[in-house]
Amino acid sequence: MKTTYKNVFKQGPISSEFIGASIAKHQSKTGIGAHNIFLGQVRADEIDGKAVAAIEYTAYEEMANKKFHDIRETTFEKFNLTCMHIYHSLGTVKTGEICLFVFVSSPRRKDVFKALEYVVEAIKKEAPVFGKEIFEDQSHQWKVNS
Repeated sequence: MKTTYKNVFKQGPISSEFIGASIAKHQSKTGIGAHNIFLGQVRADEIDGKAVAAIEYTAYEEMANKKFHDIRETTFEKFNLTCMHIYHSLGTVKTGEICLFVFVSSPRRKDVFKALEYVVEAIKKEAPVFGKEIFEDQSHQWKVNS
């Protein structure tokens, strides 16, 4: 039975303090037996001899919020989750910084493992969030999710 879920676009990188506080808030929910988190971090990929320095994220927010809602609803139908939180960055996120934080909770561990993979893959395939890779020389290209 679902109790809470939300998604929030956050301007800039998602801090470790925010992630830690999100986890701490769930310690009072004693019906939860398992949590699982995914942290997407901007990689310093090298493309055509140029290193990625940052990614600038943009989104069709209204459409993205609808898609996140649909992904959440489908996930709650498929898996026995108690909570799900999705946070995605907008704006510039430098290499090494966190751009995606997905947090799922359930009474049992098997559900969180399966649900987290499902959610992250659905976000990457379906959410209208776009990343422009900014190279060290300030040139750029649009990122293709893999």
